[in-house]
Amino acid sequence: MDSHSSDAFRLSSAARVQARTQRPLLPTARMKARQSSKIRELAEAVKSAGFLTLDEQAEALGLSRSTAWTIRKADHKASGLSASIINRMLAAPELPPRARTKILEYVEEKAAGLYGGSRSQRRKFAARLSIEKLPVCGETEPTLVPEHNGITRANGEGSWVIPEGPIR
Repeated sequence: MDSHSSDAFRLSSAARVQARTQRPLLPTARMKARQSSKIRELAEAVKSAGFLTLDEQAEALGLSRSTAWTIRKADHKASGLSASIINRMLAAPELPPRARTKILEYVEEKAAGLYGGSRSQRRKFAARLSIEKLPVCGETEPTLVPEHNGITRANGEGSWVIPEGPIR
């Protein structure tokens, strides 16, 4: 066989571009798209609660303006929202109940691996969360805060459930 026989199996430039654009998203790209979507939902929950300016949103989330801007634009790093950012948001006294619910959904999905990450990375993420220490928002109705069963903390304790009433 001559050296040009393999050319028959090569796609033309136009065919490669067409194949690339018709391909479904890779699993990693789908996970990142889902993660961005959830972060956009969080930003929308804050906005719909009446926090319209960046300063108001940053204060409601308990974050700096630059971090609030990143969430507002769903322009996060590949790893998504860190446990420390999530802890700061959940501890914010002005956090709207719907935003709290979106954050807890994000935590559950990230810990379950829906946004990627190795088992070790997910375990470390869950271990850094301070959910069991958080005050419960007085306006949050129990129906708005889902039970987060299925997330096992790194120390082996059971699943997180947001308790009703004050945390001691």
